[in-house]
Amino acid sequence: MAFGDLTRINTNLQALDSLNQLQMTNQNLGMRQLRLATGKRINRAEDDSAGFNIAKKLEAKVRGQAQALSNVGDAKSMLTVAEGSLGTVMDILQTMKEKTVQAANDTMGTSERSAISDQLKALSEEVTDILGDTTFNSTALFTSSAFSFQVNAESGDSFSVTVGTMSVGQLGVATGSIDVSSASAATSLLSTIDTAITTVANKLADIGDSQKRLSFKQDALSTAITNNESARSRIEDADFAKEQMEIVKLQILQQTGIASLAQANSSPQAVLSLF
Repeated sequence: MAFGDLTRINTNLQALDSLNQLQMTNQNLGMRQLRLATGKRINRAEDDSAGFNIAKKLEAKVRGQAQALSNVGDAKSMLTVAEGSLGTVMDILQTMKEKTVQAANDTMGTSERSAISDQLKALSEEVTDILGDTTFNSTALFTSSAFSFQVNAESGDSFSVTVGTMSVGQLGVATGSIDVSSASAATSLLSTIDTAITTVANKLADIGDSQKRLSFKQDALSTAITNNESARSRIEDADFAKEQMEIVKLQILQQTGIASLAQANSSPQAVLSLF
């Protein structure tokens, strides 16, 4: 800071010093008020280049993890659709078993077995409809071997779920395979239905395992998002109590700066007393 001679009035160094200090105070005050307006300590790179760099990387990571969390939710929804369809198929297979057990009894006559056969074939067709109509976002779920889900913000961090193909042919309960014309034929079909029930039950268990893993990933992502957001907040967000305290101080400095500038401007008038 320069100090001038009051008797040299062509350049009022005291006024210039006061003006510079007042401008710096105004600039600092404006920055603090911007922080209160935006809620951020760092509003542009020049405020804190290193902090800006770190905060933006954390922000990108949090946004990626938030989308990954949404992906996990969609994956669970898709598996829930598959689970619901398989649950219905399981109910149908159990009904088919019940009717097949009935047909395996020699008390059944030809007309009764024919009625049971018609019902079993209708149930088989319904299984075909259910498995074919089970889709998620226009994607058939029981015609693909595996699905891959992006479950984190990092490249390559994916999770694969094998739903697998399934049809009445694979289950052995297609309409052409249904024969309850005799007790022995019904007994043979009963064994096939039991195998189909086991297959569906195993598939439901596999889906349940995948859903549980996705739930763990969902919890981990929620925790990671909270922690990363907390880290970003400590770097980027403004401390309102601190900023308000600084504003009060700067407002006082602004008033004293204006008073100091006014006094510095009037000081050279003392030279007039020499004349």
